[in-house]
Amino acid sequence: MSMGSDFKDFIAKGNVIDLAVAVVIGGAFGKIVTALVEGIIMPLVGMAVPGGDWRAMVTGPFKTGSVLGAVVDFICIALVVFIVFVKGLGSLKKKDESSYKPDTKTCPACQETVLKVATRCKHCTSPV
Repeated sequence: MSMGSDFKDFIAKGNVIDLAVAVVIGGAFGKIVTALVEGIIMPLVGMAVPGGDWRAMVTGPFKTGSVLGAVVDFICIALVVFIVFVKGLGSLKKKDESSYKPDTKTCPACQETVLKVATRCKHCTSPV
């Protein structure tokens, strides 16, 4: 196979397309979280910290305020992602799984699982 057809096969795989969609959605979600952090959370942090604009803080030749701001941004973004994706979507997934109750019963003779509507066990043929 030529390099061009190998590349075409690679791009056509579902994993690459799923990854591309995830990157686009992640970028859009990142903009929403960044706006939330910059517009709401950071002004609250700025009011709590004496001196006002702490992101402009400089210690010698180092811009420590911008580094601290980036760390706080990262922690806020990680917290929002954790709450939305891990806890929020995780709880929805658990509800879907826990709501499924199989229509089965246990055979008294062989202890195998059979359908509730069955009149005989499919394993030992005893009446259930």
